[in-house]
Amino acid sequence: MTESLRDVSPEQRIGEWDGDHIRDGVGTATGLAEDEIGIDPTTLPEEDLIREMSSLHRTRLDTLRHAPDSALATHLRRTAELETEYLARHPGREVDAGRLRGGF
Repeated sequence: MTESLRDVSPEQRIGEWDGDHIRDGVGTATGLAEDEIGIDPTTLPEEDLIREMSSLHRTRLDTLRHAPDSALATHLRRTAELETEYLARHPGREVDAGRLRGGF
């Protein structure tokens, strides 16, 4: 049975979104190698990490709705990298009680 799109997260579908990359044998249309989508998050100072995450979140809806599949895949990868680094740095991050639902 084929999985519905609702059963698979966007991150799990990244491999499906390579069809519109323009390849020159070395990298992509952006001039970066495929695995280079920004500075390694582990090397970013805290202020830069927050700024990068903020930038991605500001452009999220527009990227989801209007960007080509390759740009969406890059956006998802980069967001995951930056957020993973943030969580690694802040494993005991403060959770705002106002954001909790009753019973959780």
